[in-house]
Amino acid sequence: MASYGFGALNKNLNTKNDYNLKNNLGFTISTGRVINIILDGDDYNAIGTIEYVNIESSPADISNINPQVNKFTAKPLLSNIKNYPLINELVLILSLPDIGIKASTSSKSKYYLNILSIWNHPHHNAIPFLEGNLSLTQQKTYQQTALGSIKRVTDQPTEIFLGETFFERDTINPLSPFEGDVIYEGRWGNSIRFGSTVKNRSNDWSSTGTDGDPIMIIRNGQGPNEGNGYTYITEDINTDLGSIYFGSTQKLPLNTASTSYVSYKTNPPIIPSQYTENQIIITSGRLVFNSSVDHILLSSNKSINLNGVESVNIDAPTTVIQSTNTYIGSKNATEPLLLGNQTINLLNQLISNLSGFMTVCSKLTSTPPGTLILPLNVAADQVNTSLQALQANLETLKSKYNYTV
Repeated sequence: MASYGFGALNKNLNTKNDYNLKNNLGFTISTGRVINIILDGDDYNAIGTIEYVNIESSPADISNINPQVNKFTAKPLLSNIKNYPLINELVLILSLPDIGIKASTSSKSKYYLNILSIWNHPHHNAIPFLEGNLSLTQQKTYQQTALGSIKRVTDQPTEIFLGETFFERDTINPLSPFEGDVIYEGRWGNSIRFGSTVKNRSNDWSSTGTDGDPIMIIRNGQGPNEGNGYTYITEDINTDLGSIYFGSTQKLPLNTASTSYVSYKTNPPIIPSQYTENQIIITSGRLVFNSSVDHILLSSNKSINLNGVESVNIDAPTTVIQSTNTYIGSKNATEPLLLGNQTINLLNQLISNLSGFMTVCSKLTSTPPGTLILPLNVAADQVNTSLQALQANLETLKSKYNYTV
């Protein structure tokens, strides 16, 4: 049977007849089972270093490894991409030049690369040496689980040790791939997909557009599901814990909390679930935009819509609204606001004129000359007193905080 990939390369490199090939390539490949990993401590150069055993000489899992077996260490091969293995996962081990190459070209250390995808699953790929180490409910095949026989794993340590804080979950499903996808998956339902529209495929973003229209999806935590942990799923914009969608021509079925656009007289926004142009959607249980040094700037070629089921609140020591037309209460509001200073000036003039008139009335006399018109005089005095009091309180009508032009 033909051999391909790393397996074939490793077989060739470790064959005595291929000694020259091994020397020409300058490295060897082996497989190690992780038995410890350094993730903290004061020695920063050691972070990510694993302790492992060679599975050719010691294939057992960590709980069955002979204490006398030879143990080795290896550092991460890639410095910018961190993909740390779990205990009992298998990794590719390479022997490559190290810092000692300055003194000797033969100076080498062990480095680890890929985690072997034993289960082809993003959650973990650890494997026990003996099938008997698995309970009966953990020995289900994919076909068995697909028929309804569920593989049950609890949040308690299982028969195979994965680490001090890592406990297997049977609710983490891998993402369905589509042609051309580049997908990065974390172990807990967090992922980044560099994908595209794929017509006639079962996903939430390919009902519009053309095959190959780009889309990028960042997801943190898959939504609740009743799967068995092995069924392939796609992202769900409405149930995943938090997502950012970068769309181009896709219609994304987002159920927004509110789509009330009654404040628009004409041309209201297209609701998010029906929009098919390039857009970015951010959705989660709560969104916080915080600027610790400078401004938060919102700029739009059309409108900026603030849409709340309960209210829109602004808390600030100063609020400035500069607009040609401002409507308060309704888009159909027709009653203009009064200009405070000009209104007070006009009222001052009116009161002054009335007060002068009342002063004259309060001193009117009748025939015979010098006889007071008592009822009119008394009424004029009372109105004049009232007008003076109103005039004294006009300044209190002006708002100390709200202004218009």
